[in-house]
Amino acid sequence: MERIGIFYKLKAGTQEEYKKRHDNIWPEMRSILSEAGICNYSIWNYGEFLFGYYETKDNEKTQKILNRSDVFIKWRKFMEDIIVIDPETGEKEYFMKLMFYHE
Repeated sequence: MERIGIFYKLKAGTQEEYKKRHDNIWPEMRSILSEAGICNYSIWNYGEFLFGYYETKDNEKTQKILNRSDVFIKWRKFMEDIIVIDPETGEKEYFMKLMFYHE
């Protein structure tokens, strides 16, 4: 199982809106996450910083499924108004390298 960590940053003052949107996540978004093989997905917040964690058997396959999904693409667009996007690169999420794991 691959363990995936992702770093994001929220725009100032949008924590409550971010939480509200995820409390009401679209059922079809949940379905595409499952279809893509994502499990044990959680998102953590500290101030304006977000850390997402999920597990999948094959993250390359997972990303291909997500990036071809109209639902996933719509969800990402829906979230853009509250996520910091690098104006030069367009990056809004940063995949992290696992440095330590204890089972």
